[in-house]
Amino acid sequence: MTSRFTIFKKAAATIMGCFFIWSCENDMQEVAQLSNKRIGIEEGKDIQSFLSQEGKVKARLRAPIMLRYQVDTPRVEFPKNLMVEFYDDSLQVESKLFSRYGEYKEHENKVFLRDSVIVYNRAGDTLRTNELYWDQNKAVFYTDKNVIIHKPDQKIYGKGMIADQSFKWFTIHKPHNSFINVADSSFLAQ
Repeated sequence: MTSRFTIFKKAAATIMGCFFIWSCENDMQEVAQLSNKRIGIEEGKDIQSFLSQEGKVKARLRAPIMLRYQVDTPRVEFPKNLMVEFYDDSLQVESKLFSRYGEYKEHENKVFLRDSVIVYNRAGDTLRTNELYWDQNKAVFYTDKNVIIHKPDQKIYGKGMIADQSFKWFTIHKPHNSFINVADSSFLAQ
């Protein structure tokens, strides 16, 4: 009787094992969907963010929408405008930046700006370009695209430039067609 019971147990175990193997069939589409990376997107509205270095506030960013993508190389996107105010050590605004689109590349600590980019400083100098990078580590703006710089007494056109983020100094790589404002009589008297 024990040998029949042992044979019965083995047969039952084999049948149950086959049943479990047969019932565990996976749909290949479901397996593929599980293995695909899913991009996590965080969305924020009416964003206000501060950048500080060495315990001092250096900039304030405001944007109506922010999208943060959690991928291999995380990035933050500002698809509908952004504005940044840069501060001096006394928390006075040194310069302001406006752009219709911005993308912060976290691993590089750089911001890519495009579409109607404008930077201006306290002295009234204004930079206009279609694309601009802001390197936070070096505290500079740069581009290889066309730029127009409006100063109180002249307009300077060029291609490519670098400037500090307070926009106190700038260097245009290929300047062309600079115009002096004729209304500035102090320049004509020299």
